[in-house]
Amino acid sequence: MSERLTHFVSQDPFDPNYDEVLEQTSSKLHMASQWTIIWWRFKRHKIAMLALCLLIPSYLSIVITEFLAPYDLHSRHTDFIFSPPQEVHFFDNGKFIGPFVYSLDMNLNMDTLTREYSENTTRPQPIRFFCSGDEYKFWGLIPANKHLICPPEGGEMFLLGTDRLGRDMASRLLYGGRVSLTVGILGITVSFVLGLFFGGLAGYLGGWVDYAIQRMIEVIRSLPELPMWLALSAALPVTWSPILVYFGITLILGLLDWPGLARAVRSKLLALREEDYCVAAQLMGAKPKRIIARHLLPNFMSHLIASATLSIPSMILAETALSFLGLGLRPPVTSWGVLLSEAQNIEAVALYPWLLLPMVPVIIIVLGFNYLGDGLRDAVDPHE
Repeated sequence: MSERLTHFVSQDPFDPNYDEVLEQTSSKLHMASQWTIIWWRFKRHKIAMLALCLLIPSYLSIVITEFLAPYDLHSRHTDFIFSPPQEVHFFDNGKFIGPFVYSLDMNLNMDTLTREYSENTTRPQPIRFFCSGDEYKFWGLIPANKHLICPPEGGEMFLLGTDRLGRDMASRLLYGGRVSLTVGILGITVSFVLGLFFGGLAGYLGGWVDYAIQRMIEVIRSLPELPMWLALSAALPVTWSPILVYFGITLILGLLDWPGLARAVRSKLLALREEDYCVAAQLMGAKPKRIIARHLLPNFMSHLIASATLSIPSMILAETALSFLGLGLRPPVTSWGVLLSEAQNIEAVALYPWLLLPMVPVIIIVLGFNYLGDGLRDAVDPHE
């Protein structure tokens, strides 16, 4: 005799509005635009959302770097050369004071010829907020002296230590972020424009235009990328001003990155140019420029954005590597690569490890962009 199967019946109360709610949800989904659906998918990618929440404040901070930095970029404290990071305290002898640091006493060790610093626990120094400090020019234009956080009155505050000239590492990291982060954005802009232009021509016109562009792309991609970076960076005149070197490095990174994007654009246009709406636009007399810009590119712009997001970290790493090797940006321009170039010897690793701190934001930002790019790619085409 066969066993009887248990019949399960839902005990939930009947909801007479269930069909209405289901209809509204379905209607909302069908009425949503492509970008809205992509955003809904992207929000389900928790790591990508976390990366976005990290990258947005990072890029907003470059707008107000001067306000966020405790010291001016070039402020030197010769009495505190190679000072280690100071610890922030809240209680002194069991009494709550608020965020403060102890003053530093320096002693020169004649046996090792190194500076040794120790905290003077008898002198707590409260940290100031929204205060007046080193004078600066906001974006090099507007004189000001207001800072988010300032050292104590008559004291010092080096939360990430100082370098060989007594300059505050925390302030220099913030200023370096402005350069390193914008290099990636400007570089991908150059790459984006060139990739869309040449890829659009090759994919839509085809024929000898496609053949010529594809051969040019193959020649560029056949050249070793790193030696090309080094050669072009070394070719920049040493007499150029820091701002010209900055734009020169950005242009180099963009010029060497566009072929991959151009091929992606070409392959998409080859498939889309045969669609009915493209043929209809041609029959109505639309010019190729309008068809490409108004009908073809918007249909896969989301894919291009995801690809661009994944290319930005490679440009940040390229600038960091070139500056680290001394072939990229040079002082007085400050970037994370320039800061790392000061920690190339074993002495820095052994005695002053805080000089290696610029690698931390590089790792965080690169990982953030990679996770953001993965989230965007999954949201754009979840079936890939």
